[in-house]
Amino acid sequence: MPRIRQLPAGVVNQIAAGEVIERPASIVKELVENSVDALATRISVEVTRGGLDVVRVTDNGEGIDPDDLVLAVTSHATSKIADPADLFRVRTMGFRGEALASIASVSRFSLRSRTESSENAFEVTSCDHVVEPPRACGGPIGTTVEVRDLFHNTPVRRKFLKSVSTEFGHICEQFTRIAIANPRLHAVLRHNDRVVFELPPTERLLDRLVLFHGSELAEKLIWVESAANGIKVWGYVGHPSLSKPSRKGQYLFLNGRWIQDRSLQHALGEAYRGLLMVGRYPIAYLFIELPPELVDVNVHPTKAEVRFEDGSSVYRQLLSTLRTRFLSLDFETVARLPAGHGTPSEPVAEERRQELQAEFSSWAESALSAWTPDLSDANVAPHEATDASSVDRSGIVAPPASTGTSFPERNAAPSPEINDVSHGPPSPSPFSRSRAMQVLDTYLVVETDRGLTVIDQHALHERIMYEHFRRKTLAGAVETQRLLAPEPVELSPQESALLIAHRETLLQIGYVLDEFGRNTVLLSGYPAMLAKADHHAILRDLADGLAEANGPNRRDLLDKLLHMMSCKAAIKAGQRLADDEIQSLISQRHLVDDAHHCPHGRPTALVLSRDQLDRQFGRLG
Repeated sequence: MPRIRQLPAGVVNQIAAGEVIERPASIVKELVENSVDALATRISVEVTRGGLDVVRVTDNGEGIDPDDLVLAVTSHATSKIADPADLFRVRTMGFRGEALASIASVSRFSLRSRTESSENAFEVTSCDHVVEPPRACGGPIGTTVEVRDLFHNTPVRRKFLKSVSTEFGHICEQFTRIAIANPRLHAVLRHNDRVVFELPPTERLLDRLVLFHGSELAEKLIWVESAANGIKVWGYVGHPSLSKPSRKGQYLFLNGRWIQDRSLQHALGEAYRGLLMVGRYPIAYLFIELPPELVDVNVHPTKAEVRFEDGSSVYRQLLSTLRTRFLSLDFETVARLPAGHGTPSEPVAEERRQELQAEFSSWAESALSAWTPDLSDANVAPHEATDASSVDRSGIVAPPASTGTSFPERNAAPSPEINDVSHGPPSPSPFSRSRAMQVLDTYLVVETDRGLTVIDQHALHERIMYEHFRRKTLAGAVETQRLLAPEPVELSPQESALLIAHRETLLQIGYVLDEFGRNTVLLSGYPAMLAKADHHAILRDLADGLAEANGPNRRDLLDKLLHMMSCKAAIKAGQRLADDEIQSLISQRHLVDDAHHCPHGRPTALVLSRDQLDRQFGRLG
């Protein structure tokens, strides 16, 4: 066995870099957090080719003394803590003293800084574990860190980096987290010399959210706030209609630091129990403040995970804050906020509450009756809703005259027709002459020769839609409905970049997209089979799916997108169907390859045989 020996400092730093520096976005996070700790009021982030070539962060903070420059790129050297007790009362973003040394060990690194008391700036460079002595140079007060050729000396690490668009998407996400947590910060993000974000400082969190996610989302955010037992919770949560297919829309901040915490995410989900469909997650921008000695942030190298001294108290307060807000006053305070609402001290205007009460009470109806796609081939014209009298011009279903409970009842109006598939005379279906009825606006009960079949209407429709999409996509026959005037779709920069990067793939499923500004894409065409769809919502979900896609396999990616489109296009649980719609749906069950399961693997139907029924009722011995 080889003898035990001390590792060289360069190897130690590269090992540490493996924990802290995963990709270019990790560099952006560490450098911008250092700038925030340096009390900077303006931070500029410039990246080239998704950070694979260059990452440059410039701030106007306090700067670093020339005598400390070399020490700054040395492992475990920091100005933020001095003794072990400081770890339990740290308020800065960084404190380990590992970031700069780790970055310098895997890149061509330069650090230029000037303090207010210094006449000149000084620069130190590092490459391949060799740190050059500082030299005087020109420069403003503050610090500039430039990182080039990330992982040039560790090609195995570089091999695992993703595409330029994917890496830039991760950078956008890190930038977004820090910018949301610090709305008073003037923050700029540039990619390939193009301004992606220019965020002026603001006192109002809502103004910052509008710049990131657009006014459409911001108008449906709900203000929450509470303080008890030394714990303060405040921020915004989304109207239930703003749900997402993943937790990517959940931003949780602890003392200004973005964190991931399963317990708090569970509390958020519990607060929305009964308000969201299965598989959907709420949007949230929540800030938790508590004394630093009650939380240990020294748990994970990236400090994204923390350990609470009394996690159950934080969980209970978050859950109570949201439930109280949702359930009190019969939802009258759960509504769109006035545009000026942005800080914890600003109350909701009383005169706006009654005006906005109706909007929230209609969320279920609007989510379930906004549209129903056509099941047929594109040459069959879609039908209009049989009852549109309760839908106003904004697409929100008018609320009932009165509600007896806190949660409004679902709209009982019949849905648009589900058309028959038009590819020639259908073959006989075992259900074609069977009696059927809808139960709970969710299940179809069908009488057959075998007994009773209970069908999940959403799961079956999803399977049928998936088979149609897949067959047409593989044949290259997806028909696209072109728009006379392209329609702008507001997205986050990450979502926009992902959709544009994969627009050739999206074209295969019928979506025609063009780039238009930093966080907007132009929708020029959509699948003709989805004439009535909410294409803005579908594109956001597709962007989430692209962000979570693993590997470059185009076929797998395309199949994932087809799954998402089918789920989005299918009729929903709680949607009432007319008799002819029921018959049309069950008659198509035998036309698909695997009618027994939806694309996600859930069963579409359960069979209760005549023998089982007789046995349950004691008719058999």
